[in-house]
Amino acid sequence: MEEDIRYMRMAIELAERGRGWTNPNPVVGAVVVKEGKIIGEGFHERYGELHAERNALADCRKRGENPETATIYVTLEPCCHYGKTPPCTEAIIEAGIKRVVVGAKDTNPLVGGKGIALLREHGIEVTESVLEEECRKQNRIFFHYIENKTPYVVMKYAMTLDGKIATASGKSRWITGEKARMHVHNLRHELMGIMVGVGTVLTDNPSLNCRLHCSLQGKKNPIRIICDSALRTPFESRVVQTAGEQKTILACLAQEAEKKKLYEEAGCEIIELPEKDGHMDLKALMRELGSRGVDSILLEGGGTLNDSALQSGIVHEVHAYIAPKIFGGAEAKTPVMGQGIDTPAEAFQLEDIRLEQLGEDILLVGTCRK
Repeated sequence: MEEDIRYMRMAIELAERGRGWTNPNPVVGAVVVKEGKIIGEGFHERYGELHAERNALADCRKRGENPETATIYVTLEPCCHYGKTPPCTEAIIEAGIKRVVVGAKDTNPLVGGKGIALLREHGIEVTESVLEEECRKQNRIFFHYIENKTPYVVMKYAMTLDGKIATASGKSRWITGEKARMHVHNLRHELMGIMVGVGTVLTDNPSLNCRLHCSLQGKKNPIRIICDSALRTPFESRVVQTAGEQKTILACLAQEAEKKKLYEEAGCEIIELPEKDGHMDLKALMRELGSRGVDSILLEGGGTLNDSALQSGIVHEVHAYIAPKIFGGAEAKTPVMGQGIDTPAEAFQLEDIRLEQLGEDILLVGTCRK
């Protein structure tokens, strides 16, 4: 069992190398071991390309190794259906693999235990649930999306020790240091979409791209989603001016056809949503984005949008970057505005807390529930 855990940890580390490139597919790593020696390694590198198992078996051939009678360690149950690539179970069977060690079952209805059952039908020994909790956590975005068909939403904000996201005059550059800002841009690479309110566009005119050097090789820009009920996003804003280069969605309430057409001609996509409690229905927006294949969103909104997102129940995880600074100011904005709650017992509670130091700043990460 110790040996299984050791090789599965290696597979988990390999899987991370695909982070940001495989959405909406999971990140998966695989290690092939024969007679106590690693003879092949692979991971799912990009969406639409070969999966981890096939890459690991190809690596065996590159090394001049024969995977017959070997054990393959894979963080997620091998697929058994044809999609953009052929099934991995087929490659495992053809390679003569003797044993498959699986981290977590795939809850995709197209797989859902069928891959494991097929391997066993062909006489291959399968060991399940090795480091299952870690493997599920690594693919929490994938599992949420495949089971709910809506994006996994990470609410991110940077604040001072006294809970301010800007000074009383509205200035916010920069609250955190460079290391924390680089971490945010890695998140923009890893998650599929980035969402802000029109107020952020009007105040900051942001690009909402991934522009700092990322720790991963290369980078990709997220899909930009602007919550803009009345379509007030300026045509001269960066998000509209670059809509032809970076996918940009404007989410709004019902608008006149001519007004929408102007934005569409500029390269933007328009999503019209129903109204709920005087605002756009954010749950309806999540369903629509999910139907378009968006599996994850980084919410970088101001206090008003953050409040709406929490109240509507779409937030799954919070990333709070805390700087060792104090701004003060009764009128200075905070990460979550709105009416707030009446009693501490009604608070939105974070669980599974993780703390990380980024230069002088602290990152607090937690899953969200109420």
